[in-house]
Amino acid sequence: MRSSRLQRASQERQYPIMRFVDQVKIHIKSGDGGRGCMSFRREKFIPRGGPDGGDGGDGGDVYLHTDSSLTTLLDFRYNAHYKATNGAPGMGKNMHGKTGDDLTIHVPPGTLVYDADSDELLADMVEPGQTTKLLSGGQGGRGNARFATSTNRAPRHCQPGTPGETLTLRLELKLLADVGLVGMPNAGKSTLIRAVSAARPKVADYPFTTLVPNLGVVRYGGFKTFVMADIPGLIEGASDGQGLGTRFLRHVERTDFFLHLVDLTSAPEDNLLEQFDIINGELKRHDATLANKPQLVVLTKNDVTDVRERAEIARPLFEQRGYQVFTISAISGDGLKELVEEVGTRLDALKEATSDDGTTN
Repeated sequence: MRSSRLQRASQERQYPIMRFVDQVKIHIKSGDGGRGCMSFRREKFIPRGGPDGGDGGDGGDVYLHTDSSLTTLLDFRYNAHYKATNGAPGMGKNMHGKTGDDLTIHVPPGTLVYDADSDELLADMVEPGQTTKLLSGGQGGRGNARFATSTNRAPRHCQPGTPGETLTLRLELKLLADVGLVGMPNAGKSTLIRAVSAARPKVADYPFTTLVPNLGVVRYGGFKTFVMADIPGLIEGASDGQGLGTRFLRHVERTDFFLHLVDLTSAPEDNLLEQFDIINGELKRHDATLANKPQLVVLTKNDVTDVRERAEIARPLFEQRGYQVFTISAISGDGLKELVEEVGTRLDALKEATSDDGTTN
């Protein structure tokens, strides 16, 4: 057991893809209540001192807490069982047992918590510092001192503590980002996020270089920032499991809008919108709400002569459909400033509209 665990840990260090875990199943249990005590006071010169058995302590509760320093569910892969502390049993001299320590499980922001058996959504851990109680500890049993009455002055029974609750959870992580990048493999998504943020995803000239989502913080308008999410590229049939499928699309479900990157070097001359329509079709098949999100069209690799020529033809085609189009080169930096400022302006407008709606309601 120990050797296999060490081997998996070694693989995590060797292969970065293994370090991103966004779905896990864990088992949690609150603490059992402590047993009540049956005891009688026995002191010199005090005959028939009466019952003095104390109550057992309550078991510990189980909480979930959002920790902004976490970005993956990796820790849960190697430790899937969590249990709060049991309550201590009661003692003589009317001493109650200690209450069990609560258990707090830390999860990254954006974690959805489901009951694995019923598939019921129990919590949506979005806000940093958010705490949710999932299970209550068992109640401590009463000692025999509790049962003394005028007619039963020497009770010889006490209560066991009630058992804690158990639950099997499915944790699903949806990264929190303001803007999501979508497009075909090698459309330039990773190159763009490297150019406008401190994120350093792998960039190479073969499909599916990006195997896990990447987040980058982009600065605009002086000291303002927004979060951009780069997910693995999609291909036709992704919703049916082709390529990397749509497993990672959950990470852009919370975004305000998309930057749809289009690589004109690989687009057919007779249909420059073909790849664009393929990606939108896959988004719609995965979740209709994704296809309805606002999009900015970004024509990439403008440092290539053929792309600049094709861009002049493609731009009016997208604009006729109502899309705002940007032509950029993440290598030379051409058009990046204008794109970032437009994204920031849109996000500011969305936040202002949301704030106004909240005030009105």
